[in-house]
Amino acid sequence: MLIGVVSDTHNNFKNIDQIISIFNSENLDLVIHTGDITRAETLRKFSNLNCPLMGVFGNNDRFEEGLQEVCNQYEFIFKDPPLSLSLDEKKIVVFHEPDDIEGYISTHKDIDLVLHGHTHRYKEETKNDIVYFNPGECAGLFEGKNAIGVIDTNGLGIKRIFF
Repeated sequence: MLIGVVSDTHNNFKNIDQIISIFNSENLDLVIHTGDITRAETLRKFSNLNCPLMGVFGNNDRFEEGLQEVCNQYEFIFKDPPLSLSLDEKKIVVFHEPDDIEGYISTHKDIDLVLHGHTHRYKEETKNDIVYFNPGECAGLFEGKNAIGVIDTNGLGIKRIFF
């Protein structure tokens, strides 16, 4: 299974159009957004994906009007973090802010992959057999410095794509 990972899009419509184009060309099974979409119109743009979208709301999403209505309209699955998923026999947990990750992991077993955003900084590491991934900046203004990720659940291989 191929999963796209995007974070902190913060209403950058130009970048979101590029992200959708890249993800559609990767023939993904699913895209996970780790939060900070910000406006309903921004989330609506993701309806152009060729696969389902799910994720968590970030700190900049909590008081925004219309996000849940867009989720309902397009059958996007979003919730306040953490979002726990079992996909392709892998246990995946999605956060926005990384602050709560260690506390969650200490009380939940058999987690294979932790996704998060918030920091706008790339992170890819394995600790205690758990892969941690944040694709990094993807709403920035510096062309070629923005990044998203594609994860193959078979072996948890990660490809980072710059645009």
